[in-house]
Amino acid sequence: MPAQASVAAPAGAPPGCAEDRIGRFATIWGRAIFPVTATSLTRPEFERHLVPLTRTLAEALHARPFDAAVAQRVGAELVAVHCTDPEALAGTLGVVESYLVLYCGSGAESTEEYRARCARLQHGIAAGYARALRERTLREQEAIARSALTARIDAQQALHASEERFRAVFEGAAVGIGIADLDGNILEVNDALLQMFGGMEGHVRGRKVSEWGHPDDTPHVWRMYAELVRGEREHFRVEKPYYRHDGTVLWTNLTVSLLRDPDGAPQYQLALMEDTTERRLLNLRLRYEATHDALTGLPNRTLFFERLEKALTGAGGSRFGLCYLDLDGFKAVNDSLGHSAGDRLLVEVADRLQSCATGPGEVVARLGGDEFVALTTGSDTEQEVTDLAVRILSALSTPIRLEGRELTVRGSIGIVEGKAGERTPAEVLRSADITMYRAKAAGGNRFEFADAEADARAITRHGLTNALPAALERGEFFIEYQPLVHMHDGSVHGAEALVRWSHPQYGVLGPDRFIPLAERTGLIVPLGRWVLEESVRQARDWQRQHPGSTLRINVNLSPTQLHHPGLVADTVAVLEKSGLAPGALCLEVTESALIGADDELLEPLRRLAALGVDIALDDFGTGYSNLANLRRLPVSVLKLDRSFTQGMQQSPANPVDVKIVEGIVALAHSLELAVTVEGVETGAQAAQLRDLGCDTAQGWYYARPGAPDRIHTLLLADAVATPS
Repeated sequence: MPAQASVAAPAGAPPGCAEDRIGRFATIWGRAIFPVTATSLTRPEFERHLVPLTRTLAEALHARPFDAAVAQRVGAELVAVHCTDPEALAGTLGVVESYLVLYCGSGAESTEEYRARCARLQHGIAAGYARALRERTLREQEAIARSALTARIDAQQALHASEERFRAVFEGAAVGIGIADLDGNILEVNDALLQMFGGMEGHVRGRKVSEWGHPDDTPHVWRMYAELVRGEREHFRVEKPYYRHDGTVLWTNLTVSLLRDPDGAPQYQLALMEDTTERRLLNLRLRYEATHDALTGLPNRTLFFERLEKALTGAGGSRFGLCYLDLDGFKAVNDSLGHSAGDRLLVEVADRLQSCATGPGEVVARLGGDEFVALTTGSDTEQEVTDLAVRILSALSTPIRLEGRELTVRGSIGIVEGKAGERTPAEVLRSADITMYRAKAAGGNRFEFADAEADARAITRHGLTNALPAALERGEFFIEYQPLVHMHDGSVHGAEALVRWSHPQYGVLGPDRFIPLAERTGLIVPLGRWVLEESVRQARDWQRQHPGSTLRINVNLSPTQLHHPGLVADTVAVLEKSGLAPGALCLEVTESALIGADDELLEPLRRLAALGVDIALDDFGTGYSNLANLRRLPVSVLKLDRSFTQGMQQSPANPVDVKIVEGIVALAHSLELAVTVEGVETGAQAAQLRDLGCDTAQGWYYARPGAPDRIHTLLLADAVATPS
């Protein structure tokens, strides 16, 4: 190949090939072959002659459908302007290979596509060049035959020179070239083709084309070949593999053209081959890297979804079983030993999982992080997937040694099993993921089978979680109020604000359905502020409607709100905006939220208590707290959990419950704490609690939670009737 001209080119050519780039390509082309061209043209004239040929190649490079046949005209035109020196074709092919895509390519298609087209254009140039050179030779022979005897010697010399030039081009071409007769007997091959097949001439020459079949040949390859030798097509192009003599596979871009005699009858077949083996191996490697996990070598999510989709679209009667594994406590390994140790742990886990999936139709993949999946297919997958899950947990039970210590690995597995064709891959993975978390919630180190009802509940929870932010913005939440009653006279002491969600699909939902979801998502903070604002505003309205009333409003605080840095500021701002006195507000905090609370957590509550806001310890008696800690908590009210008073709903009351309540009331009063009782449902229960000294109560015996007007009505009556 001639030395490449040092002409600068842009890093990326725009679509098409601009005229200035066509001119520069023609200049490079002319510099490469003009010194070996037998032409009467000057170099500028010769380069101008190459401009339309360059434009033809550029247009062919972008043509759709692509047709490399036009390149044959370029090869023929070179012969027409006397570029018949062997170096002219070699230089042309080198320039096309090095510069055509660079100057005339486009970002609209991949470089690989352009390179493939460029190679085919080279083949076309060589074929056209060879055909034109041969036709030129034939024309010269005819001219010699008609020439006078005196010119015969000159004609023979010209023929010999032409044949030598053709042979030089044939042997020096960078692509493999082979010529065979119409029966498939290989007559001639060049050195490039011999090297593709291992360099052993005896394994190439003398063989028939039909002997070079390969199992990966598509049927239309040999159909097109038969059409070509019958003269029904002029050429065809395919990607075709061959076996070398050592058994290795050679992949080629093959172009086969039909050569006709001067009368137009089929005479020979010309094959041009480009070795694409390395390119194909690179593509296979890229495919492997794109479908396998870089850390563990297992199939990744992409490949696993392909396998799963294939399993789910199997023939009738086929079944599948899927294990979705998540390691228990893996985050602690990363946090304590570092991510490098965590990666080594994942590699060891992957090896163990791989050893578990040894049966036919079983495959293991890593979805990401510490999540793995195992798939099995067959006719009895329920038993097979169970056995697979047992093997996985057993394999993980052996401790893994990392950083000089032994780690016990545990995992939670969700199993989905069923018939193919009933669910999509996404639905199967979602069900397995939900089931895995159910196994983890049950303690981990176990497997659970998917349950449609459990999946539906989890999906509903997920839907509610996603709908929470928009629900708050759309005003779907509302508050009901349950009165708090003075037990000694039955008068209304205050009301507890209880938030509800008017869901457009599921109807009115109680706080047990959405407060835990709001806690997990952090929405509890804006929701809690809204409840506080609405409740305080409503309490202030009641006070305006009933001057002189000492009505108080109780609002629940979640554990997340206790940790929010703006709790005190938000509460003060709400009180100031509404005009409600701090003493008319009581914030209820569950006992479990304050178990083991340090001074930092208690400080906001102490600041609120110092402002006059009451703090109530809700659900008292369920948190197993140390009673001595009551003195350090900034609370003024104990709300006794209903579990202690259920035994008093009938007469006579349960003596054990009576003693417990009596002791708690005495303790609270000794600490100057008021006692509120929840869940009062009968008159006997209310009378017993009043006799034990409880201060206030709430429950269905007095009133169910309701709209704000219900409290207004009770205040107008000035008291709730006390049972006799």
